[in-house]
Amino acid sequence: MISTRLNGNFEDTYRRLDADRWEKIYIVGDVHGCLSEFEALLRKLSVGSDDLVVLVGDLVRKGPKSREVLEYVMERPNVCTVRGNNEQKVIDGDAELPELDAEHLEYIESLPVVLAWDDAVVVHGGINHRKPLSDHTIYDLLNMRSLAPEGGYNRPFWFETRRKHPRVFFGHTVLSEPLETTWAVGLDTGCVYGRQLTAYDYQESRFVSASSQTTHRERSSDSIVTPQEQSTPKR
Repeated sequence: MISTRLNGNFEDTYRRLDADRWEKIYIVGDVHGCLSEFEALLRKLSVGSDDLVVLVGDLVRKGPKSREVLEYVMERPNVCTVRGNNEQKVIDGDAELPELDAEHLEYIESLPVVLAWDDAVVVHGGINHRKPLSDHTIYDLLNMRSLAPEGGYNRPFWFETRRKHPRVFFGHTVLSEPLETTWAVGLDTGCVYGRQLTAYDYQESRFVSASSQTTHRERSSDSIVTPQEQSTPKR
């Protein structure tokens, strides 16, 4: 289990983006090797070379084209991603993707755990608002979901109870619909499970989704979270 604290090599795991470089910023949920849906979503967004696409991690595993999704991101200067728990499994040797070569693995190992700009933070799993970011382990940020002592899918979830800035954009927890509050935006809507791939238009404060073309993995309904109603940001 990963236990490295961020304040050990903070510059290797936390990066800030210059948002002023980009016309628009889109944050995209868990792709999981679903290249066709990812490309369809980007076409729907009409992403240009002056726009930035930020992914919340889990580019790989479960879907059919992990290698192709990685290469799509690696080859484009206006697409970046944080590390997901599935990338970490590849790094740790807990999951094998034979189609990946040394260059792909080097890229995965280089991925930050946190990306930030202005008052926005992107992580894969989440942030526990009860302690400073620097007190989180990498494992925390990749896997955060429940704040209950027993963890798992027991409420309270961190994203339903967060009431502080910065605003956190995240994936990992499969949601029945995208979540938007003043303090958190949830983007994993289960594309690889036959549902949707979702993006958030940062400037326009709106969700855009592309439907999955097929179900690559089955997922039980008790591990798909229906977010509780929350206050939304004032427009």
